[in-house]
Amino acid sequence: MPDVLILVGSESDKPRIEPACDVLSKAGVSYAFHVSSAHRQPDQTAQLVKDARGKGFRVVIAGAGLSAALPGYAASLTDLPVIGVPFAVGPLNGLDALLATAQVPEGVPVATVGIDNAKNAALLAIRILKA
Repeated sequence: MPDVLILVGSESDKPRIEPACDVLSKAGVSYAFHVSSAHRQPDQTAQLVKDARGKGFRVVIAGAGLSAALPGYAASLTDLPVIGVPFAVGPLNGLDALLATAQVPEGVPVATVGIDNAKNAALLAIRILKA
């Protein structure tokens, strides 16, 4: 069973999250990758996240740009650790995504890494898994 659930909201986000996949693979950590949008497929995304613990996942990595709703949405639906990766897209080059990922409401914790820093998300996930 995979340990890490990796979510992005669009197929175009895949290249930005691939460094996390590479780090996890090299470390021998299993993961599952899904494209599912908090905006376009909210029910499907909710089901993926709600079912994550029961499927053996122990950490969620969620990457998003612009309004970056996906990490916070995921964190609102699970008690698993969620690591948000803001993507450098749009006119603010990811600053909006960084703020949206880091500034979620109280009670909805998202560990946030730097803009486009999917490698650090994977390294953090590995540390969580070893704890």
